[in-house]
Amino acid sequence: MGETIIVRYADDFVVGFQHQADAQRFLHDLRERLATFMLSLHPDKTRLIEFGRFASASRQKRGDGKPEVFTFLGFTHRCAKRRSDGRFTVIRTTMAKRLGATVQRIGQALKDHRSLSIVDQGRWLGAVVRGWLSYHAVPGNSSAINSFKNRIVEAWRRALSRRSQTARIGTTWAIMRRLTDTYLPPIKILHPYPNQRLIVTT
Repeated sequence: MGETIIVRYADDFVVGFQHQADAQRFLHDLRERLATFMLSLHPDKTRLIEFGRFASASRQKRGDGKPEVFTFLGFTHRCAKRRSDGRFTVIRTTMAKRLGATVQRIGQALKDHRSLSIVDQGRWLGAVVRGWLSYHAVPGNSSAINSFKNRIVEAWRRALSRRSQTARIGTTWAIMRRLTDTYLPPIKILHPYPNQRLIVTT
């Protein structure tokens, strides 16, 4: 039996196996074990995929194309190579559907509270964006977090433009850039790569 790794959060988990046979046996045993309690795995969320540092080369030899991706805890995970040295890494990007849904909810909240002062809106929106970045600002996710901020700024501009005819004069992009610089945090990666986070000295 080869190496095994498991990452779990609540009732969601990902299990990695060094050997395909171990993965197949685990899936079979897990299904049988759950069945004894009248439970079953979600058919759309449970699958075996080839993933890891050897997946690209192995699939290329078979003519199977790029390694499959999987979603877990709000991120899409894919095999990649580091630009610095070409070594294997896992890139995590915010799930597109989840990002879009979040922007939509924030946009609706801005519309519902557009009567608040710009200062109050800015402080609230800044706190929301900081909270989102504290989770999603991981290495390899720059495109998503930049898209998130740009879409939030656009939603804020639309909400302000609907306040009144006079307010529309004050929602040019020059004004919005000043509001963004004042109230919204800068976009930057906040977390290290997992292998750097787990380096400890005992």
